[in-house]
Amino acid sequence: PKPRVMVAVYSMYGHVRTMADAIKKGLEEGGAVAEIYQIPETLPQEVLAKMGAPPKRDDPVATIEMLPEFDGIMFGLPGRYGMFPAQFKAFWDATGGHWAKGALVGKPAGVFVSTGTQNGGQETIGLTLVPQLAHHGMIFVPLGYRDPRVFSYDEPHGASPYGA
Repeated sequence: PKPRVMVAVYSMYGHVRTMADAIKKGLEEGGAVAEIYQIPETLPQEVLAKMGAPPKRDDPVATIEMLPEFDGIMFGLPGRYGMFPAQFKAFWDATGGHWAKGALVGKPAGVFVSTGTQNGGQETIGLTLVPQLAHHGMIFVPLGYRDPRVFSYDEPHGASPYGA
């Protein structure tokens, strides 16, 4: 059977969610079944409106209970001062029951990131995710330097050895 991969995304302004479509396509071209879920929002709607956040897409909302059902997880996260957002932290902090049971041990996980600036913390988000995964015994699967664009300074681009 094909591996089933959750693409778990938090995207306030839609940039990370747009990237999730490309991640899903790549996973499916590689032979996986990929499903996009959104990390639950923690901000009230009136705050999101004041921040100019557009409406969320109608992707299903991820729950902690469903994580063990997947063979792997790709996390799509924006940067907040070199860290992942509080919404993801609140979601991940609720995984203690899985940690106690070892329910996520051995599952591969990766990350793709969007920030508002070229040096907005893309690498630190990947690095900060590693301890979260390690506590669960998950296997962090970084990209390394597979894409030659990481060596180019001709134009702004994403990518780091830690994730897309």
